[in-house]
Amino acid sequence: MKKFRTGLAIAAWMWTAAAAAAPFAFVPNEKSGSLSVIDTATDKVVSTVATGGKPRGIAASPDGKFIYVSEQSAGSLLVIDAAGKSVVSRVALGESPEGVYVSADGRWVAATSEIANSVLLVDTQRLEVAATITTAGKNPEHAVFSPDGRWLYVSAEDASQVDVIDLALRKQVATLLVGRRPRGIGFTPDGARAYVACELDGTVHVIDVASRATLARIQVGEFSNGVVVSPQGDKVYVSNGRGASVSVIDARTHKVESTIPVGQRPWNMALTPDGRKLYVANGRSNSVSVVDTRAGQRILDIAVGESPWGVAIR
Repeated sequence: MKKFRTGLAIAAWMWTAAAAAAPFAFVPNEKSGSLSVIDTATDKVVSTVATGGKPRGIAASPDGKFIYVSEQSAGSLLVIDAAGKSVVSRVALGESPEGVYVSADGRWVAATSEIANSVLLVDTQRLEVAATITTAGKNPEHAVFSPDGRWLYVSAEDASQVDVIDLALRKQVATLLVGRRPRGIGFTPDGARAYVACELDGTVHVIDVASRATLARIQVGEFSNGVVVSPQGDKVYVSNGRGASVSVIDARTHKVESTIPVGQRPWNMALTPDGRKLYVANGRSNSVSVVDTRAGQRILDIAVGESPWGVAIR
């Protein structure tokens, strides 16, 4: 009996340790002025962080200590202590900031400014804007770092192009022609390719980063927007806003291998570090769909605040 109880105790400890190690998903709710915090071990909302205003773009620091959120109405970058789940600092960004991304080394946050037509580089050590870089494309939405930290790819919502910023020079050095209204961008882990969702065409353009040439144009669902690439680089997930679905692309063949139904107006997404779960923000369903990537199906929907914009996983 003692041996049996010891076995139960060890099993319980192992389950608790595994649950404690599971990351949290942070979801900005644009119309609720809040962040919903989801425990990915239980897929339940465990807390809500009041931000006020309209939280939109979101990203997590590589060390998991901070969550960065663009707050549109105040024109600021919110710095949130991920452990304490509270706003600890604000950085002025200017009018109508949107997408937020963090460099692989955690030193820089890139935030797009729709009105100023620029990308702001925030120094995460000094918590101040270190550079403002004007882009040629109108209404920039996403500014994504290449894995090596050399480039920023910026999608221009009111153009059919991606602007390439050289981070060492801090200026735009190239323009890549893609489809109409480019939105989400995702790089393969090795940085060799970039995937760009073009909303009005329902396509994804595959870009060879070295040559800046388009390798493929993949037809996905209606109003494609969010893009994430698996940690192994073999799958690309694309949310289809009007299609209420996620397209799964085989990165080796450039073919859509499956389409997974999710909530209404799926927007931006995030994968758990092991790539086994995909969390999809559904702007019109006020929910986050959880997709089991191995099974290739949605396993549940989690109610969050109003008009969730995206997901960051710590």
